[in-house]
Amino acid sequence: MTDPTEPIRRAQLAEINATPGSREALEANYGQVWNTEELARDFEVLGFMAPYVVVRRKADDQLGSLAFQHDPRLYFGWASDPR
Repeated sequence: MTDPTEPIRRAQLAEINATPGSREALEANYGQVWNTEELARDFEVLGFMAPYVVVRRKADDQLGSLAFQHDPRLYFGWASDPR
């Protein structure tokens, strides 16, 4: 089965990880940033498709997604699911 999003995600993955940002830089660009421990505290992880993770926010059960970079592993760019 072919994933039509794979080429786009691979390009985004390469771009994000070519020059990974510091926590401070990511916060300046995207707002709140989570490390792995903070992610587990605030979200239930439902699935990964790098560079994205699908999550459910524990505070209000809102579905959404975050982008992530590999090193340092930080999650950012919260987007709620419009459904």
